[in-house]
Amino acid sequence: MEEEQKKWLYYAIPVVVAAGIGAALYWGRSHRQAEQQAKQPPAIAQPEATTPATEPPVRNPLEETPPPQPLPSIEESDPPLQESLSGVFGRALDPFLVPKNIVRHTVVTIDNLPRKKTAVQMWPVKGIGGELTATGNGEELTLSADNYARYEPVIKIVQNTDTAQLVALYKQYYPLFQEAYVGLGYPEGYFNDRLVEVIDHLLATPDVPGPIKLRRPSVNFEFVDPELESRSSGQKLLIRMGSANAAIVKDKLRQLRSAIAKQAPPPG
Repeated sequence: MEEEQKKWLYYAIPVVVAAGIGAALYWGRSHRQAEQQAKQPPAIAQPEATTPATEPPVRNPLEETPPPQPLPSIEESDPPLQESLSGVFGRALDPFLVPKNIVRHTVVTIDNLPRKKTAVQMWPVKGIGGELTATGNGEELTLSADNYARYEPVIKIVQNTDTAQLVALYKQYYPLFQEAYVGLGYPEGYFNDRLVEVIDHLLATPDVPGPIKLRRPSVNFEFVDPELESRSSGQKLLIRMGSANAAIVKDKLRQLRSAIAKQAPPPG
């Protein structure tokens, strides 16, 4: 099985880590601008504009929370960030975390989750090895329930994580994540908007209770259902981890979204 399928167990961790590492934004600045505009004298009526309205550049601004001390540069952020993560996760994350380029790798991974492929070498976490296993033989293959049990260490981290602590850490380190996101080639982008968008994408993953039929046309397994096979790498992860595990991850994602998003979730 290809490398990304060997390691799909840990897509869930980057989402939790990203939602727990960052923040201090531009809400305060936007709010002050609005107050200044309100104090200006009323303008003389002008002809109605003919250009269409544009979407606000920031849809989900975070309330500004200055860090207790100046943040390091991205290049020097790994040691203090790893220490801060230990304050949230204890030592539970240590076996999985790759303590190098944590900020950039987390941003890249989050940005890639709604896509078909992800850059495995850029993951902020380690894979545990092993391959997806199927039961049956020939053309009667289904995803083995043994795969679901391999998620237990990750699911325990997700369940035991304090959402308030995650959000506080996210707000503290957000400027670095924003800088890394701009550096990906989004000069007008806002990372918190992208994170909320990715969370919504993952929450839209259908519940597939099983059995989940597979095929193996070559060395790699595929979903027999073309609708499932066409889904993104992040949504395939939630399907492969099983309904019970996916429900736990989705519940945590909803908590995180509620804490960092200004816009209501999409209907459905």
